[in-house]
Amino acid sequence: MEAVKTTAERATKLKTNQVKAYGTVAAETPLDQMDIQRRNATPHDVEVDILYCGVCHSDLHTARNEWHGTTYPVVPGHEIVGKVVSVGDHVTKFKVGDTAAVGCMVDSCRECQYCKEDLEQFCEQGCIQTYNSPDKHLGIRTYGGYSERVVVDEAFVLRVPENLDLAATAPLLCAGITTYSPLKHWNVGPGQKVGIVGLGGLGHMGVKIAKAMGAEVIVFTTSQSKVEDAKRLGADDVVLSKDEEQMKRYAGKLHFILDAVSAQHDINAYLNQLRVDGSLALVGAPEEPLPVAAFSVIMGRKSFAGSMIGGIAETQEMLEFCGKHNIVSDIEMINIDQINDAYTRLLKGDVKYRFVIDMASLKK
Repeated sequence: MEAVKTTAERATKLKTNQVKAYGTVAAETPLDQMDIQRRNATPHDVEVDILYCGVCHSDLHTARNEWHGTTYPVVPGHEIVGKVVSVGDHVTKFKVGDTAAVGCMVDSCRECQYCKEDLEQFCEQGCIQTYNSPDKHLGIRTYGGYSERVVVDEAFVLRVPENLDLAATAPLLCAGITTYSPLKHWNVGPGQKVGIVGLGGLGHMGVKIAKAMGAEVIVFTTSQSKVEDAKRLGADDVVLSKDEEQMKRYAGKLHFILDAVSAQHDINAYLNQLRVDGSLALVGAPEEPLPVAAFSVIMGRKSFAGSMIGGIAETQEMLEFCGKHNIVSDIEMINIDQINDAYTRLLKGDVKYRFVIDMASLKK
């Protein structure tokens, strides 16, 4: 109770500003313009004027309460790029005018073993996500990047390489780190054959990053229409997963597979593509369990694992890696008033490969 009281007392003392945002008040209600409160920058805060915000499938899941944990009103958006407009007195990493980025987290306990290991995404107390998490400053819920501005502790603000297109960089803050982290963790590199399952917002980033790491990249897709696009993105080969003969081509040969599919699919068909001691990491999030046959992992000492985003240090590392290799997301730019249509298209897979909102459209 004391912690709650302290939060409430702190919230009453903080000065706030009203900013425009786009969000929803219920699962069945379309997103629309609303006003939200942002705190003024405290001593360690960076205030960012949002230029671009990527649209993640998690935004849609949360807005429509498909994961059954949404608190309304909710303002989605965790792929944020903008300009610093103010900083707190103790901020040392950023100054007014800098380009800055904010990803999926805006805070954590900073004291547990995982936070101390730069794995804030696994914070034992639960990381504070950019939206729909408890806001320890204002005593409400955090609001995301579908808004004019955001205020974040400098420890969770990221630098953007100067050579990268800012709009196309926005999706790196989720799709980029979600694919980079497992590829790095499982030591993907030269001499390895790596499979990417699914060519969507995550999968297309996986192709680019795995190729830049030096791996031979094989894309698995159900869509004939994506074959040439996969090769354009850097794939060395493409397998149509509905074709049993094509699925035999790499059976027992792949060192690592990144599975970016969020729909139901036969995970055993892909475990069978792994060589001895190979690993498959799931970054997609199917709603229903995926049955795993015992012999799919026993035969060959294979591993079936999962991964999510990375910590702040690794996210910064990912941005530097993308800057070095000139990697950004393939995007379609939209205005904020097109977001509901974008969600409809997202459900159909009708985007190549990530929507990004031009936030200037909210400020008019």
